[in-house]
Amino acid sequence: MIGAVLLWAALPPLGIWPLAWIAPVWWVMLIRSEKLPQMRTTDRPARLRPWILLTAAVLYFLAGLAVNAWFHSRQYRLYWIADTVFWLGLLAIFLAAARLWASHPYRCLWLAGMFFWMAALQWLRLPFWATGFGWLALGIYFGCYLPVFVGLSRVGVHFLRLPVILVAPVVYTGLELAQAHLLTGMTMGCLEHSQYRWTMLIQISDLTGCYGVTFLMMFVAACLARMLPCDSRPWALWPLAPAASLVAAVLAYGHFRTNNVETDPGLKIALIQGNIDIQLNNPDNIREITDAHYRKLTDLALDLALAQFRQIDLIVWPETVFCRVNWVTGDEDAIVPADFPDPSQQAFRKWLDSWKKGTCDVMTETARRFGLPMIVGISRQHYGAQGPETFNSAVLITPDGSWCEPGRLEQSYYDKMHLVMFGEYMPFVKSVPWLQSLSPLGTSSSPGEKPKGLMLKNICLVPNICYETVLPHVIRNQLVALRQEGIEPRILVNVTNDGWFWGSNELEQHLACGVFRTVECRRPMVIAANTGISASIDASGHILADEGPRRETKLILADVRLDRRESWYLRHGDWFAGTCLVATLLLACVGIRRR
Repeated sequence: MIGAVLLWAALPPLGIWPLAWIAPVWWVMLIRSEKLPQMRTTDRPARLRPWILLTAAVLYFLAGLAVNAWFHSRQYRLYWIADTVFWLGLLAIFLAAARLWASHPYRCLWLAGMFFWMAALQWLRLPFWATGFGWLALGIYFGCYLPVFVGLSRVGVHFLRLPVILVAPVVYTGLELAQAHLLTGMTMGCLEHSQYRWTMLIQISDLTGCYGVTFLMMFVAACLARMLPCDSRPWALWPLAPAASLVAAVLAYGHFRTNNVETDPGLKIALIQGNIDIQLNNPDNIREITDAHYRKLTDLALDLALAQFRQIDLIVWPETVFCRVNWVTGDEDAIVPADFPDPSQQAFRKWLDSWKKGTCDVMTETARRFGLPMIVGISRQHYGAQGPETFNSAVLITPDGSWCEPGRLEQSYYDKMHLVMFGEYMPFVKSVPWLQSLSPLGTSSSPGEKPKGLMLKNICLVPNICYETVLPHVIRNQLVALRQEGIEPRILVNVTNDGWFWGSNELEQHLACGVFRTVECRRPMVIAANTGISASIDASGHILADEGPRRETKLILADVRLDRRESWYLRHGDWFAGTCLVATLLLACVGIRRR
């Protein structure tokens, strides 16, 4: 549990990043031990009391979760009351469960892992009352990785007699790759994200992805654990040598990759952070309020740009904040929806053409008002042969209206490809329609078919939306797909709306993922986030412009330069972490056979 607490403290909101280097030491010591420590309780009647305590703690926790959701849904300022009830319930569950399961070390490890993830991802409970149960389920699932890590590492150390300083980082890295893919994948709050501001260290990501930093940190922790006395083995100083050598090599590589970087002029981009919280009980005129607010901020940004840059090339609004209209598109073979008043194809086509033109005109008018191209996040309603579908889109609109002409429309927008389960879509909703009622959204979104390169001044902008930056392979696959089409991606544009999370530590965790994506792909990124944290990040992971503060308005004028460096990771993908995962699976096979 000590390791879990230290790792949590290394991440936001505390952000004491050096703790992340020593947090895994306690887990590695368990790997080294000949026998796992355990406490046996033989008094059976005395074991009934922990079950009673655990049941009471769970009921108290569920009540605290309901109170917490009730407070947050009504925007009460006394959040600390609800949070105190909530965290006391969580602590009570841990103490009762630890007392009940102390006789089984792997259960205790699962419990420690579960509570780390629930604390690190506690912001998942904020958007909607039902997301609290998803947060609990995610904690239960992610908690399994810690006992699996210890168990498989013990197979390598005690069955195969392999050195712990090699086995521990290999297994931990392999399991992190599995975590990034299983059940749609999730990597926020991982070990390496505690180091996202140490840019010299994370340059190795362009070789190995972020998983190289994970391997390095676990290797150092394993070396520190190997120095400590364990069972009958005394202190040892020799592990300092490989640990220091590898850290020095990584820092030397970082210095080499960031020294004398050649760049070309790119674009000057205005990022608008409007700070409008997302609520389920929004006022009826929220669309008008949001539109007026972002227009006013954009006018101010252009005034500032005249003083700083004398020009601006692009304006970027965050995800889904363009809400004057829902953008309507349609195909020639679109079928008539069942709820359309007039079932005739002619009447439906007339209505569809009118709405398509009307929504395009509204969007073009907005760009014409500022006299500049804009990338905005918008909800797109599409009518096709499969019926009506909803997409979470980012669209490049131009003042002259040419973006929506038939020959250019297809290359002017991007539909989000990697959707968030239970947030943007409900699984199995087509087979079981009532599942949609468990989501705060009225309908499930459909995924986009392919990445898009939005061209501006002969520079390819690659948009991605919200949590697509959380997963390394998602961004890499998009860039590789564009290259295969003969399009060279130059700038990453992330539009996100983290207004669901009330300025929590989710904002820093999301930003950390963006920093790693820039280094991995050697592409600069601009982030326009509604409630923060907006930023301009160069291809070395440096956050250049002032970060958008949490839950405050912010205008960021970013001078984005094009990087000339190439990335091994972009060319070859997860070769490093994939090798670690293969070795981990082999250890699993050995362990199963030995049992």
